[in-house]
Amino acid sequence: MSARPDEHPDPFAGYDATRPRPVGRPWLIANMVAGLDGSLAWNGRVGALSSEADRSLFVRLRGLADAVLVGAGTVRAEGYGPVTLPEQRRAERVASGRPAVPPLVVVSRSLDLDWAAPLWDGSADPAPIVLTACSAPAAAQARAGEHAEVLVAGDASVDLALALRLLAERGMATVLTEGGPTLLDELVGAGLLDELCLTLTPVFGGDPLTMAHRPAALADLRSFTLDGVVRRDDEIFLRYLLRRDGAHHPRSDP
Repeated sequence: MSARPDEHPDPFAGYDATRPRPVGRPWLIANMVAGLDGSLAWNGRVGALSSEADRSLFVRLRGLADAVLVGAGTVRAEGYGPVTLPEQRRAERVASGRPAVPPLVVVSRSLDLDWAAPLWDGSADPAPIVLTACSAPAAAQARAGEHAEVLVAGDASVDLALALRLLAERGMATVLTEGGPTLLDELVGAGLLDELCLTLTPVFGGDPLTMAHRPAALADLRSFTLDGVVRRDDEIFLRYLLRRDGAHHPRSDP
């Protein structure tokens, strides 16, 4: 008799599986944590919703990634610094021919970023990457270039499909996004999100900020298939994969 997922000595071992690489772009994973009411934060920060097990998975997914993709609003709200990993994980990456840590990739159309923050002080190795659009002011692009590698993808706004292709050209096979909700919604709407790792934490009453933020409904619903479930105490860790067959199974009336 096989062990239940939550009885496995390493309950998150399944997350280490090799992912296929889509044609022309990296495999894209989102890692999110939400309360029972769908909230993503409390008092503007996600930390109150996270647990030791959730932080363990957070580190594991960062260790798998070739880049960590985040929106500028999330960088500001969460006070992002350079990506860090435990020494063992860093050594494993180096032994496999990869950088010790993945670079942080920040999506910003306006380039309205706090260049005095630790993320941009030049200490990060590899250096952070900024994805922006042609519409960003030239002076802002020049300033960004003093602190990060700047990649221009799109005209009026950041073309996320093109942005991922540019990352793939740099040999990035797996990219992890940690949000925020606007970026996540745009990635899902464009059909670019391959995998969603969702931690459901047993709290209610967080900020009125849900996983995806959009001005209107998507033209088509995006359907995912459940690929894994892990229970740790009162938390549920869900792993979903995007359905590429276009199938959607709406809820039927009884």
